[in-house]
Amino acid sequence: MSASIVIFYILAAIILGGGILAVTAKKIFRSAIYLLFSLMGIAGLYFYLNYEFIAAVQIVVYIGGIVVLIIFSIFLTHASGKDMEKPKLMSVIVSAVAAVFACAIVISLINNYSFVATTNTAIEPTVKNIGRQMLSTTEHGFILPFEVVSMLLLAALIGSIVIALKPKTEA
Repeated sequence: MSASIVIFYILAAIILGGGILAVTAKKIFRSAIYLLFSLMGIAGLYFYLNYEFIAAVQIVVYIGGIVVLIIFSIFLTHASGKDMEKPKLMSVIVSAVAAVFACAIVISLINNYSFVATTNTAIEPTVKNIGRQMLSTTEHGFILPFEVVSMLLLAALIGSIVIALKPKTEA
């Protein structure tokens, strides 16, 4: 087994382990820290693939922005050290069915897609080329995923503000 395969498996274990622990942790602060480790593993995967710009964006936007925002909003609430509520059985069942359904769709899409390169030349991963591909509206452009990610960031920002709001105390 080569060193590159070992590095990939280590990064995959960090990503999956952090994701599973983020979902199953009983304390909300620990969940945020496990999310941080999972996102760092994804940045490591981008570095492994020689996409330094995307890895830097991952670190700055997600780790430096979103996770720090979530951690600050956790500290702004009074329940930062308490255990989270145990989810209801119906919520767990619905979430498990949704996760299995989403995995089935992704596996189906991967199996039906032919991963054949349309050109013989690879695109140089420079900031200029990445920017052109991200904002291109042509067939191979990524403007839609780029806008979806910006909506995700907006939703995370709004969610962290909602978490940070203190409940009104009745006098």
